[in-house]
Amino acid sequence: MLYYSIVFFIVAIIAAVFGFTGIAAGAASIAKILFFVFIVLFVISLIVPRFRGPSA
Repeated sequence: MLYYSIVFFIVAIIAAVFGFTGIAAGAASIAKILFFVFIVLFVISLIVPRFRGPSA
């Protein structure tokens, strides 16, 4: 998921350089959403094993 966030960010930068502001804004917003979803899932994956009991 972080990979897709970086890809959309690069697409936004390239689109902004060439003057496609609508595409750049859309790609940047998608990249931002994917990045925050990645952060939330990463934090959850760090927290969940602490609340589980010892594995058998």
